[in-house]
Amino acid sequence: MAFTTNSGRTRTSLSEINITPLVDVVLVLLIIFMVTAPVLQSGIEVSVPKTRTVKAITQQRLVVTIDRHQNVFLGDKPVNLAQLPALLHHSNEDAAHQIIYLRADERVPFGAFASVMDAVKQAGITNVSIVTQPITSTEK
Repeated sequence: MAFTTNSGRTRTSLSEINITPLVDVVLVLLIIFMVTAPVLQSGIEVSVPKTRTVKAITQQRLVVTIDRHQNVFLGDKPVNLAQLPALLHHSNEDAAHQIIYLRADERVPFGAFASVMDAVKQAGITNVSIVTQPITSTEK
């Protein structure tokens, strides 16, 4: 396709697409997603105790978390300790066959840990796995 300018010259249309701005925008979006993705997946910050024997988590289960301020969470949602047995009992599985992962900060007093364990037992759940981290070779 050709067109004529005001000065009488004939010019052809620009048939190439300039992709430099497109590449710039895509790279900026990529950097934004790379920076924000770890922040979105952070969840509740808990420093679990370190042990020599650690079994890898192979299945997705309910997770009860106690943070260092002794706040209790079911999944990522804060719950009242008095309501925990009812919330655990309303899940789809039979309580006798249900498995719960319990994450507790290493600075939580044993009394708070025992209270949460009692609430889990009140829901009829007897299979509780305590989440720990493996000891690295430099920490021995």
